[in-house]
Amino acid sequence: MLNYIWAGLIVASFVFAGVYDARDLAADRYRNGAPLPVSLAYPEGYDADRRAVPVTIEITAADYAAFYDTESPSDHRWTGTLIQTADGRQLRVDADAALPEPLATIAGVSASDDGELQGRVDTFDPGAPTGATLLFEPVRFVKMNAIAAAALDFAETAAEIALGLIGVLALFLGLLKIGEEAGLVRALVRFVRPVLRPLFPNIPEDHPALGMIALNLTANVFGLGNAATPFGIKAMEELQTLNPSDDTATDDMVMLLAINTASVQLIPPVLLLALMGLQINQLIFAIILTTGASLVVAITAAKLYSRLPGSRASNPQRTAAPAGEV
Repeated sequence: MLNYIWAGLIVASFVFAGVYDARDLAADRYRNGAPLPVSLAYPEGYDADRRAVPVTIEITAADYAAFYDTESPSDHRWTGTLIQTADGRQLRVDADAALPEPLATIAGVSASDDGELQGRVDTFDPGAPTGATLLFEPVRFVKMNAIAAAALDFAETAAEIALGLIGVLALFLGLLKIGEEAGLVRALVRFVRPVLRPLFPNIPEDHPALGMIALNLTANVFGLGNAATPFGIKAMEELQTLNPSDDTATDDMVMLLAINTASVQLIPPVLLLALMGLQINQLIFAIILTTGASLVVAITAAKLYSRLPGSRASNPQRTAAPAGEV
């Protein structure tokens, strides 16, 4: 179901982006193919034989507003460079210039290797080099391209996170296997059974799922997110052994997910300690209060949800129970 939700969100985002891009194209928001008139000044003088000539680029607020059909509260003035070659002239605006919209968006398409807004000089009078017109690369499908680029970036990030977790999973699952062979998990189950049984009533006594849940919650309490992940995955795997359905979560699985979402913590993560140092002592009470409140809300919500008629009817453990058993 979650895959369908993500797919729906992606499709919807592309639809909205297509609508906005079509509106921009219809309104000719970026004036593709139209030369932008600017005034040029030369702090070091103009030299027709010089390849790179420093310039000051100016355009009045009225001219800018009229050209791009947008509001412009003040005149615009940027420093840049006039590049002169045998193929023609090119004007580049310094990369640190504050560009208004839509020039800021155009800069994403018409940019040099150094991130400078650049345009081809369309008209230029060498005898009186005080004015020029610029042509930029056509700008189309801005939002569609942005969504596609973001999707690729997040896909790369997801792959990096997944690869980075391999070592963590191998380490803690290896330690977990040693604990199972040594009988530590079974001892932990007997120790935490009185506390966890009311929250997970459908787990049989001495089942290893209770031990996995205890390890997962302990790692969360101590702010060990990297350790909590493999323990949580293992706990879900153990709970699935008690689940007669392959595609529907049980009440115990929902409860574990709710508690993990609340992320109760008594000790702040190492990053927070490193950033705030000793000042974290002033926040200990607030952290305990908020995480405790979120835990109570999560448990209450999961318990109430399990009592809803629709949830009770779809509970795999209930529907798989023998006739007459509830």
